[in-house]
Amino acid sequence: MTLTPAPEPVVPRPGPEIRPTAVGPRSPESPHGPDAGPAPLLPRAVCEAALTGLLLFLIVTAVRWLVGPDPGAAAARPALLGAVVGTLLALFMMSPPGRCSGGHLNPAVTLALWRLRAFPGREVVPYAVAQLTGSVFGVWCAALVWGPVTARPPVRHASVRADPAWGDTAVLAAEAGILAGSTLMLAVLLASPGGRRVLPYAVGLTTALVIGVLGPLSGGSANPARQFGPALLAGDTGRLWVYVLGPAVGALLGAWLAGRTGLRRPAR
Repeated sequence: MTLTPAPEPVVPRPGPEIRPTAVGPRSPESPHGPDAGPAPLLPRAVCEAALTGLLLFLIVTAVRWLVGPDPGAAAARPALLGAVVGTLLALFMMSPPGRCSGGHLNPAVTLALWRLRAFPGREVVPYAVAQLTGSVFGVWCAALVWGPVTARPPVRHASVRADPAWGDTAVLAAEAGILAGSTLMLAVLLASPGGRRVLPYAVGLTTALVIGVLGPLSGGSANPARQFGPALLAGDTGRLWVYVLGPAVGALLGAWLAGRTGLRRPAR
């Protein structure tokens, strides 16, 4: 440590500091203040579970009302759902619960943030458990509210399905590629206050495009929690491993690429 001759106050220097849970704009406008540490793990995990549950409830609701009454409208489902889910994600990330937890709503995003050294590794599993639990609970609540129609085609609890021409390898590669690109985007945007401010909008827009473009092909899930609850309740568990493993592999790959290109936050 270097000692200065005069006892002048130490002024923090601005820099690309990333708070452990700051996926959304959780800096000076945070309810805990710009210099406050993250909230305890339990309330943050509860926020993740609640937001993920609400997200899945609204996704099932959107599919039920946008597609369920008219099976012929299924062709428009990817674009409609993309707009709905992208908007919801941006709003949830900027909401008070989202600012408390970071608004990950995706186990692969939590994994990516850990590998980017922007989230503590000991909290990855609790967050993932909360997100997957919220997924199941949200889909179950939608089934209670809307009745048996959610279990019948074309709704099927909003479970995503790939085009029959797409095999497991192709779907796995698509899911991994989406998360690798998303992780690189996170690394770039989290490196500056300006980037963190636009992050919710970037995530929402990216999600809308992914669902709209890849929805009819690979399913466009890119989120293990997005498919976990719907697949369990719909009985579509045959390819569930692909929709869980693919995003996780992509998150690790994206973080590795970020490190190779100098985007990843240096270790302390």
